[in-house]
Amino acid sequence: MSVPVVLVAGLHGVARAAVVDRLLREHRGALAIHHDLRQVTSGLVVRTVRDADVVREQVAVRLEHGCVTCTIRLDLIPQLLRYAGQAPLLVVDLWDTVEPQPVAEAVGHPEADPDLRLTGVLTALDAELMPTDVCRGERLAEIGKQAAAGDERYLAEVLVHQIEYANGLVVPDTMPVPLPPADEDDIELCREVLGHLAPMTPIAMPGDSLPVVTGPSVCFHELAARVDPASAQLPCTARTPAVDTVVWHRTRPLHPGRFFDAMDDLATRSVRSRGRFWLANRPDRLLAWDAVAGIVSIEDTGPWLAALPESERGTVPPARRLAASLDWTPEHGDRVQHLVLTGPGLDHDEIHALLDACLLAPDEPMTAVDDPFAELLDLDAAG
Repeated sequence: MSVPVVLVAGLHGVARAAVVDRLLREHRGALAIHHDLRQVTSGLVVRTVRDADVVREQVAVRLEHGCVTCTIRLDLIPQLLRYAGQAPLLVVDLWDTVEPQPVAEAVGHPEADPDLRLTGVLTALDAELMPTDVCRGERLAEIGKQAAAGDERYLAEVLVHQIEYANGLVVPDTMPVPLPPADEDDIELCREVLGHLAPMTPIAMPGDSLPVVTGPSVCFHELAARVDPASAQLPCTARTPAVDTVVWHRTRPLHPGRFFDAMDDLATRSVRSRGRFWLANRPDRLLAWDAVAGIVSIEDTGPWLAALPESERGTVPPARRLAASLDWTPEHGDRVQHLVLTGPGLDHDEIHALLDACLLAPDEPMTAVDDPFAELLDLDAAG
């Protein structure tokens, strides 16, 4: 019989350790495996295996290439298999800045050993730190938290990806070292922000029970679909005392020049924004917008479903077909503008006016114009 494996991610190490400790206490005999990546850029990681009472093993592991992918493939999976018959639950305590998606896909992939069963992906959060950290624009390398040589990611970027991918969020009420407890205002603000960023994800606040992590397998394809720009279940319009979420949804193409000129303004108005959009000069390409703490990423994620031959549409994942059906119009298919912005004090009318001004007017010709997105979107093709 397969052993359940739960991943616990989280930028806030103290909160993550509290969640791992609680899982070990509530599931007697469970083991936690942690890889300390502080020296990963030099090819050294430190693996620790512990139960609720003692450290079973602590070993320095040398890797030919110091990176998260190598650590998963060369050490984590073999260790999970090594302990699969010795514990009722295996807890993968991920390093601070590791995003859980690649680990979940390695553990939950059909080609992985049948002795392992991915049963949950939790992200642990500090109620006091989270609302501030989601606004921080430092690169991980600037704070000594990079997970590999050349890691160019940003702190806030990692944090929102940890929050949005997980199928359970936990704000613990106990800490492994003496710390002043987060006051009620911190807890309420944390709950409010998480409710905007991941409204469909269960949240265990202080005093709540932990999510069940010994049940059936979690499908990593379904987890991926939650964050894939083509199928993501984006948040709805919401207004709470400290945070607003504004949704912009249109079925006309964007003028590339006007939208490019508005990008900085759009990104800095909110703390977090994401979604999919359609440029008039690239009618067949589904483009993804991903911004956090003022840092924008634009990506070509492939064709719109409407741009595919009908014979190929049935081969795309069900979540993608469902998302396309919700946006489908006879004239444009699933081509759509669907952007969601979250932050304090957002003005719905101003944001809609800014974005509406970027749309191609019904009678406006799309003549040959310079494409300011070419350098961003055609870089891979040129390489």
